[in-house]
Amino acid sequence: MTVILAQQPGGGASGSLLMLLVIGVLFYFLLIRPQQKRAREQRNLVNSLGVGDLVVTIGGFHGTITSVDDSTVRLELNPTNTVTVSKQAIARRTVAAGTGDADVDSKGVNE
Repeated sequence: MTVILAQQPGGGASGSLLMLLVIGVLFYFLLIRPQQKRAREQRNLVNSLGVGDLVVTIGGFHGTITSVDDSTVRLELNPTNTVTVSKQAIARRTVAAGTGDADVDSKGVNE
């Protein structure tokens, strides 16, 4: 014997609205909020850059910051090579200046 369940007429609108609300909340907590957190951490990293910090760029360059401007930093890759990159191109700090802590990420936590 098979039981067929049918949606009652007129009751579907409130169920659909509730499901849409649940999906909206899931999107916020799974997609929007984590992205805002990552953007805030990147902003904090960029604002805290200083001379002497060892950093890694998004292109994979490892270097020491020798000067900081409003929107750029100058990296010393080795004693003979220096490059100027945008502050936004800094992916993470590997050693905080003066602390000697190795592998410090943008949150300031050891990896």
